[in-house]
Amino acid sequence: MLLARRMESQKNKSFGMYEHAMKLAQDGADIIHLEVGRPSSDTPLHIKEAAKAALDNGIVHYGDLQGTLALREALAQRYRERNQLDFDADEILITNGVTQSAFAALMATINPGDEVIVLEPYYPQHNPKVALLGGKVVSVPLDSSRDFRLDAAAVEAAVTPATRMIILVNPANPVGTVYTRDELGALADICIKHDLLLLADEVYEFNIFDQGRHISIASLPGMRERTITTSAFTKAYSMDGWRIGFTAAPRSIIAAMNKVTLNDTTHPCVFAQEGAIAAVTGPQDCLEIMVKEDRRRRDLVVERLNNMPGIRCHQPQATIYALPDFRELGKSSEHLAHELLNECHVAVESGVTYGQSCEGYIRMCFGSEPYERLDEALDRIEAYINRQ
Repeated sequence: MLLARRMESQKNKSFGMYEHAMKLAQDGADIIHLEVGRPSSDTPLHIKEAAKAALDNGIVHYGDLQGTLALREALAQRYRERNQLDFDADEILITNGVTQSAFAALMATINPGDEVIVLEPYYPQHNPKVALLGGKVVSVPLDSSRDFRLDAAAVEAAVTPATRMIILVNPANPVGTVYTRDELGALADICIKHDLLLLADEVYEFNIFDQGRHISIASLPGMRERTITTSAFTKAYSMDGWRIGFTAAPRSIIAAMNKVTLNDTTHPCVFAQEGAIAAVTGPQDCLEIMVKEDRRRRDLVVERLNNMPGIRCHQPQATIYALPDFRELGKSSEHLAHELLNECHVAVESGVTYGQSCEGYIRMCFGSEPYERLDEALDRIEAYINRQ
């Protein structure tokens, strides 16, 4: 069978280490999983109860193609109250996670030959989508000595007449950066000056530590009409398996994206959306509890790694990831990740998965395992470092 030529562009390696780790686990190895960005907490009970009640009440048939109206209205209200963004319910689209949101957004806006700028370290699942559509990813490496803070001058230098969009992940995976209003303002100025779209992935907006503040770039002057804001219930409410995401954007873009999702999945699971409504409108203390535990795990990772010889780990402001610098070991990221997996049974992601500027780094998800298992993983890594 001959495949479409577009499949030649698909080189996504973001789940490679997970596949290797699962093979070892099937052979009986005790693997500590720090490679996949999934929360370790269970979904809060009131959310699960709402989905169960929906099933019992017969909410099992086809629903609104754009997503349940009550959920879109609840999200619109939250955007107004939390993000200073005035969206109507018909400017919100419910999707099967941020992954589908991003794909539909790109499908609706990117033509073959269009250039899309990503900030490196980047989230690797966005890039193959651009390539699949015939677009070109233009990666802008950020300065590791500045903990990969946003560099507006470097971004603008990458703009060409073919540039169509900038993708911004804020808070940033894998570095845990929360961009400041000044940084976002400088990026907004570039978008306005060069008439660019911006795809904002904000799935970690609730996973912020130390009184940090997330700002939606769409709320800045001149940005609402050119920004596609995507998010999900995945990280904040520990609902990764539920596959419920959402997009807020100008009405014309949402209408175009809805044409994509209609031909892709028709609409998301109806009873899962009832759980999502409970997440938005119900008690929010679960967010504080989960973030507090993630902060505890972050502090453990940062302190212990920085006490290991030759290792440097800056403190993430948000997300559930750390990106420690192992360059003094003199090993490639791929080699290092495979040694940690095969010798220590600790699964991490190679830094180069997030761009060549991350060679010598690894990404660790500190939110994916209980505190005690995370501490054991660090014991294993420390023993490995001491053997070098």
